[in-house]
Amino acid sequence: MSGSVGIVKTHYVDLFHEGTPLSLDSGASLEPVRVAYETYGQLNASRSNAILICHALSGNAHAAGKHHADDKKSGWWDSYIGPGKPFDTERYFIICSNNLAGCNGTTGPSSINPATGKPYGLRFPMITLADMVRVQKSLIDHLAIPRLMAVAGGSMGGMMALQWALDYPDCVASSVIIGSTLRLSAQNIAFNAVARQAIMMDPHFNNGDHYEGEKPKNGLALARMMAHITYLSEQGLHEKFGRRLQNRSTFSYGFEADFAIESYLHHQGSSFVDRFDANTYLYITKAMDYFDPFPDPETTARRLKPVQARFLVMSFDTDWRFDTSRSKEMVKILHWNEKNVSFQEISSPHGHDTFLIDTPIFRQSLASFLQRVYLEESGS
Repeated sequence: MSGSVGIVKTHYVDLFHEGTPLSLDSGASLEPVRVAYETYGQLNASRSNAILICHALSGNAHAAGKHHADDKKSGWWDSYIGPGKPFDTERYFIICSNNLAGCNGTTGPSSINPATGKPYGLRFPMITLADMVRVQKSLIDHLAIPRLMAVAGGSMGGMMALQWALDYPDCVASSVIIGSTLRLSAQNIAFNAVARQAIMMDPHFNNGDHYEGEKPKNGLALARMMAHITYLSEQGLHEKFGRRLQNRSTFSYGFEADFAIESYLHHQGSSFVDRFDANTYLYITKAMDYFDPFPDPETTARRLKPVQARFLVMSFDTDWRFDTSRSKEMVKILHWNEKNVSFQEISSPHGHDTFLIDTPIFRQSLASFLQRVYLEESGS
């Protein structure tokens, strides 16, 4: 029977100390880098059962369980991590870390710059998804894990799972890429650009130095509201909200939130600003914009040649942020380069966010794939 991992603790480790800085793709460097991470389950004697979970844009290291018994919410992927769940903690050792440039314990724009004693703000160097993966690899080395049984993630986390297979081919047995893409389309980049403008045009943004005063809450809330629309499907919005009015029997004939969907989006925006940093949103969306591991056929062939991982690519039929054609393009390129890849499109009314929602066929597919990889890696 499926269960919870129970009460969990976030751990912290300082990496890239003075003299051995983190070299970034931009040419800049960073030292030190603190990483927040959580683990669930037990590492086996051969250290061969470890799975790294990569979170999406607004996620963090707290993927499962609760920090306190009275917590109202469990970790963001609690439906999928735990005893008897796809990421079965009775069999696998699960690791999830907060990404570089994050705001939940890993070094980012809100962290104190040791050179000034003040938050980095926009003085934090620009980063890429490859830089984030480089930090994760350092964490995995710190945990003395020579090879990951799997790297898995949805949305941006799926991009990172692919980056892992490309950058560390000897260290990844399988890559699980869910609701993701090889690169952002012009439309996706446009959404990110407008979101960043909403934040930077907030009167309280203060060029990123808002940590001692009023935060750019309105700008960040607006960015989140707009992004959240892209995570849902028209079908799901219609089924959940339609044109239903919110706490009223007739129109206000003003600019109040007449419709339930308006109230819902306002709630999503206002709750988001209490847990997320505006500068982190800027940096991570820009890192997503830069992601393009296969810009041309020659680069693609060169990067894929040493890759050993087997791939599971999954999409959702109502996801229009990263629609199924994006996953099929990825699968086609992997096939052309003779990689071991499986593909499945899941039917769901929930759009891009389906990977966060308990969906039986999705659960079953994940569990079956991971079990096959586990048996292959363990030689059973």
